Amino acid sequence: MKTEVLSWDLENELALKKGAQIIRDGGLVGIPTETVYGLGACAYNAGACLEIFKAKGRPADNPLIVHILNPEDAEKIAITSKLYYRLAERFMPGPLTIIMPKRDIIPNEVTAGLDSVAVRCPVHKVARRIIELSGVPIAAPSANKSGMPSPTTAQHVYNDMNGEIPLIIDAGACEVGVESTVIKITEDEIILLRPGAITVEMLREICPRVSVSSAVLQELRAGEVALSPGMKYKHYSPKASLYLVSDSEDFIALARDRAQREKCAIMCYDEETDALDGLMLLPVGRREDIKEQTRRLFDLLRQADELGAQTIYAHLPTMQDEALALYNRMIRASAHKIIGGTNG
Repeated sequence: MKTEVLSWDLENELALKKGAQIIRDGGLVGIPTETVYGLGACAYNAGACLEIFKAKGRPADNPLIVHILNPEDAEKIAITSKLYYRLAERFMPGPLTIIMPKRDIIPNEVTAGLDSVAVRCPVHKVARRIIELSGVPIAAPSANKSGMPSPTTAQHVYNDMNGEIPLIIDAGACEVGVESTVIKITEDEIILLRPGAITVEMLREICPRVSVSSAVLQELRAGEVALSPGMKYKHYSPKASLYLVSDSEDFIALARDRAQREKCAIMCYDEETDALDGLMLLPVGRREDIKEQTRRLFDLLRQADELGAQTIYAHLPTMQDEALALYNRMIRASAHKIIGGTNG
């Protein structure tokens, strides 16, 4: 199969109309969103959704997220609640996914056999227009090979999916850079399953009872079912081995020491570049700029592989507020390889 890459143009919608037709016909399309690029198929078409798993090499027990045009469209595919609409009023369209009991119209292949469905209403104008043109909800995980860093540009999608899908729509780099926040809700409680741009503190403004699943920071317990994408122990991983350094004071010394012995890439703060001059550097942004560090993360992990790095050393983020999403992605990308200093 030849994979075509077309740039979007909302005045000349040829690429978007072509993508919508492929989805209606049961095919797959690489679609830009505000979070990461998605691999989209008609959520009503079980066969098409199985092709997503095949193209990605994705385990069949990892459910897909269904993207809708408007919050009220969730009624067609899920059993909603008052809390859902309170959250939707505040955060939709946007980078929030809500897990609710599913309706029978959604095939079990989409939900990995679970009786719940994950619903998201993206804000990205291209994603929204493709949903509108196709006339169906779109099931779309990240458009990468399973377990690898998620794609934040069309080139990332092409690198992973060339020959696997007919079309990728290029709308430039994603604004957020990591996947949506995923929550499961009851009548009066929210459980955070995957952190993202919508933080725990923001959710508590709508519902005071917000708890964080242990799987956000740790591996799934034996026999525990993955209710959300991104809950696997190792995920978002480059080919190089990623190590996270918990002691910032030792970071520069450790990086210089390891660079003498290994072909390693150093994901450093912008303020550290002068002190690390001469090494294979991948600046992540300024120390206090969590949003920029998050936005760059997956692209930098892919760059490290392109540079032929065997190992990567990076700062371990905090777990506070907006940094939780960055922490979650990095501990999974590293398979929890954390070192406390030069003796690590």
